[in-house]
Formats: sequence, C-alpha cells, structure tokens
Amino acid sequence: MLNNLQIAISGKSGCGNSSVSQIIAERLQLEFINYTFHDIAREMRIPFTKIMKLAEEDPQYDLFLDKRQVNLASGRRCVLGSRLAIWLLKDAQLKVFLEASLKVRAERIAYREQKDSNKALKETKERDRRDHKRYLKLYSINNDNYDFADLIIDTEQGDQYYVADIIEQFLKDKGMLK
Repeated sequence: MLNNLQIAISGKSGCGNSSVSQIIAERLQLEFINYTFHDIAREMRIPFTKIMKLAEEDPQYDLFLDKRQVNLASGRRCVLGSRLAIWLLKDAQLKVFLEASLKVRAERIAYREQKDSNKALKETKERDRRDHKRYLKLYSINNDNYDFADLIIDTEQGDQYYVADIIEQFLKDKGMLK
C-alpha cells in the first residue's frame, strides 16, 4: 500500500459518499475525513437548513468548509468524502465519483431522513441546483463534469459495500494495495 495514500470520493447528495468513504477508510486503515455543513451547523448550534441558506448568501461558509477539508487531509493517509473532494484534493492518488439518478438519490434521502419521498425529491432537485450554481460561482467547478475522475461508479447497481468492493478492487488492480 502507498504510504501517502489519499482517496477523494465525491458525488451528489444521496449517492453514498459518506457511507462508502467511511467503509473504505476502515478497510484500508486510513483516516476518514468528512467535514460537512452538518458539522458547521452543529458547531454553530443552528439548524442545517439555516447554514445552507447562509452558504447561498455568503461564500465564506463554502470557502471555510472546503479549506477545512483540505487542511484536515493535508499530509495524511486518508479518505476525504465530500461533494467537491475530487476537485479540491488535487494530489489524491485515487479520485472516485459516485453517481445515481435524482429519483434514487431522493428515495435514499427520504429513507435516511424519514421524510416523504415527494418532498425529498423536490428538496434534492433544488439542492442540486443550488450547489451547482454555488460551485460554478465560487470555483468555476461544474460538478456535472467529473469525467476526469479515476473511477466513476453507478451506485444504483449495489449497496455501499458493493461500491466499496469496486474501489478496493480498483486499487488492487492498479497495484496500490497488496
């Protein structure tokens, strides 16, 4: 295994970024980094929806979040799981993008958050739109263009363990794992 192995895993909400990143980190004994707006909201003791609204109005929240993630990953053997990990962790040895349809992602979110699936679909679609707009404005990142990723996985084909197996096998095939 590479001594300085860094893996960046990205995908839109509901693709399994956090779950898959955590599984890979545990399997490979790497540090798991998944600092998100949920963490900022908890630290500021405000609702998640409020931090999302603030982030839309003031770029400092995105800039803080993204800088914090990169700093946490810097010089560490880690898995960074975030919406922009594959764009921000430029030196990662493996960049993975997880994809799934809007419908499937919304169903997963509805299940996870115990909410109505139609409401989750509407919210997920709107979140995708807002995120896309913010990333373009802040970084000129088009998060719909991830063809540079080393590995793109359709997460509709299996659960998070299936996806983690694909990543692990890819690393073995590339000689990055024994």
